Amino acid sequence: MKPSLLDSNFGTPIRRTIFRAICFFILSVFVARLGYLQIIQGNVYRLKAETQAIKQIMIDPFRGNIFDRNGKIIVHNAPSFSITITPNEFRLESIPLLASILQLDTAEVRKAYEESKLLSRVKPNKIYRDADFQTLASLEENHDLLPGVDIVVEFKRLYESTANMSHTLGYTRQISEIQLKSMGDYYSPGDIVGYSGMEKTYENYLRGAKGVQMVAVNATGQKVSSFQEGANDILPEEGFDLHLGIDKDMQELAEQLLDGRQGAIVALDPRNGELIAFASKPDFDLRAFSGRTPGNVYGKLLQDEAKPLFNRATLAAYPPGSTWKMLMAAACLQEGIITPSTTVNCSGGYYFGGRTWKCHGGPHGNINVRRAIQASCNAFFNAMGPRLGIQKFTQYGRMFGFGEKTYIDIPEDTPGLLPSYDYYKRHRLSDREIEGRLVNLGIGQGELNVTPTQMAVYCAALANGGTIYQPHFVNSIYNRKTKRMESIIPATRTLKIRPDVFALIKEGMYDVVNVPGGTALSARVDKISVCGKTGTAQNPHGQDHAWFVCYAPKENPKIAMCVMVENAGFGGVISAPIAQKLLMKFFYPQSDSTKLKLDTNALKLPIAQDAQD
Repeated sequence: MKPSLLDSNFGTPIRRTIFRAICFFILSVFVARLGYLQIIQGNVYRLKAETQAIKQIMIDPFRGNIFDRNGKIIVHNAPSFSITITPNEFRLESIPLLASILQLDTAEVRKAYEESKLLSRVKPNKIYRDADFQTLASLEENHDLLPGVDIVVEFKRLYESTANMSHTLGYTRQISEIQLKSMGDYYSPGDIVGYSGMEKTYENYLRGAKGVQMVAVNATGQKVSSFQEGANDILPEEGFDLHLGIDKDMQELAEQLLDGRQGAIVALDPRNGELIAFASKPDFDLRAFSGRTPGNVYGKLLQDEAKPLFNRATLAAYPPGSTWKMLMAAACLQEGIITPSTTVNCSGGYYFGGRTWKCHGGPHGNINVRRAIQASCNAFFNAMGPRLGIQKFTQYGRMFGFGEKTYIDIPEDTPGLLPSYDYYKRHRLSDREIEGRLVNLGIGQGELNVTPTQMAVYCAALANGGTIYQPHFVNSIYNRKTKRMESIIPATRTLKIRPDVFALIKEGMYDVVNVPGGTALSARVDKISVCGKTGTAQNPHGQDHAWFVCYAPKENPKIAMCVMVENAGFGGVISAPIAQKLLMKFFYPQSDSTKLKLDTNALKLPIAQDAQD
């Protein structure tokens, strides 16, 4: 017989104890789980509850660094904090608070918001750069009251040199709306891009690759947590480093020597075309474009009558004056128009077409080509112009790179002007009139305009015996992906001119600097055989321009240089001493004599008798 449920034997004390223990255990599990969820994991589940979407935040990479030829740092980066607005998350009623924190007028913030809407309603746009700690703290404190406002980390450029190098390095600025449409999908509103110089030319190498941070956001667009603890984030990749041929110490000295003047200095290695120094004055301070840039900085530079934004080394074109005479000598010797022993009688000038062209250093008597280069005899080279003819004049000018761009690795480059037969015919000149123009062209005057960079390349070709190298700043790029240094190979071409022609010109240029009667004795350097040529180019708008081109040493040249100073007078008095200081710095970098002790007043003394050009 089965016991009834009401049987008193079923509810024994032992069974009741077991039942109570089971109930207590189950209750304890529920309480423990509830406590774990509420106390330990409370924040996690609260964030998940608040999360409405996953948002991608772009992380800007650091831009590549720039080093000189000796591995000295020239440009690097520092972290900088920028403020962004995402238009579809931002509330107009937040404008007064945001303006107060950023210390801007409310109209400025409203304008920034409206401009951001035009660029993109869903992408953040940078409206304020290089925020200080106090500004960042205030933004964080009012985070909940500023939906759509975020703080992002980017970079700002730092410059480790007393030289500005403004036309060489170039500057970066916020990308424009036009650039956004033309430069591809990589860029977003507010991004920084290279606007000039190497920063622009090597933009794709320097910029690096953006990273992506995945974050969870709430209904108001505010970040509430990272997504999956950053497992899906993409780290930014720093840009590639540029290694230049520029010598930092030479560059600093070159800019010091041009202070207070208008002009340019271009020095390069004639063995490969690497630029060693590159200065254009007046210039400007690149630091003004790093971090938060006041709106009126660029406007002031544009309005400056000294034109500091204008790169005189590559864009300013002037008559070359007597520095052109080596090209005339090379052309006439190569064509067999003259030989090393051919002489022209200089009686103080050259007579042609019913007028006399004066020779400032003459009379020189019967003079050959080597002596004509040394003494810078105008009469000799006046005579060479008509003998050479306009077709050959243009041919040899183009051979040395005149009348075309140098293809230097910065955006600013101009071909200058090399007149041709067609050029003069377009201006309705007769053949006889063209012949008369050649008298003037023979001494580097007339409708002939060249840039200092072109002249440096030309001088380098005279130094190395006839190879034209593409001038370039960057000699190698450090690839951070392959972790290898990648060399830059410049374009080259060889001139079809005999070695004996270059050898004779080299002797004449050596005499210019080292033999009494030369026009550049002020460029001599102890124990270094310097070869050079002065030039004083007539300027219809003021005082003459002072030129000097040189290379050294005579055998196995390591440096070629052009110094051009506007409205300064004689090249032998002004430009040659500047070059001498730079040559001293190059060949004796540790010597006390390389310290800058240039007496600018002395350079304005009346011209010496042995320096007529």
